[in-house]
Amino acid sequence: MKIEPLRLHMNLIEEIARLHQAEWVHFDPDLTVEARVVALTNAAGDEGIPSVFVAIENSKFCGSAALVEQDMENHPELSPWLAAVFVKEAWRGRGIAKSLIQYCEREAQRAGICRLYLSTEFASKLYASLGWKTIESCLYKGVDVDVMCKEFGS
Repeated sequence: MKIEPLRLHMNLIEEIARLHQAEWVHFDPDLTVEARVVALTNAAGDEGIPSVFVAIENSKFCGSAALVEQDMENHPELSPWLAAVFVKEAWRGRGIAKSLIQYCEREAQRAGICRLYLSTEFASKLYASLGWKTIESCLYKGVDVDVMCKEFGS
């Protein structure tokens, strides 16, 4: 499996937008697939923030993750964020999410970021196993989430 910037795989944007819509529509029912396409296109840089990365195995898309400035409207003081970690159902259970997370962590460190945040509905144990600490459990847009943080050495 290889992880690369979305910029190298722009043909995947619409598929990723549809998958993200299906996974997270309950957070914002008014956010359309088209708006997600625009956001992904705008975030498809080579590195730093924002950026989106895709996991590819045998020329097949299996997952993605992003680094973004902001991911929770009720926490504008927290930035930047690991966001939209997603693995297609058929590829789950193979360590792809872990690889995407660690890739994004390394990218954040290369960009000089010393602290990264995320919110998760279901994957707190996975993130905790990778050194992330829960800083808050809260209701966000009607959904129980954990807000987590990871600090990197300087």
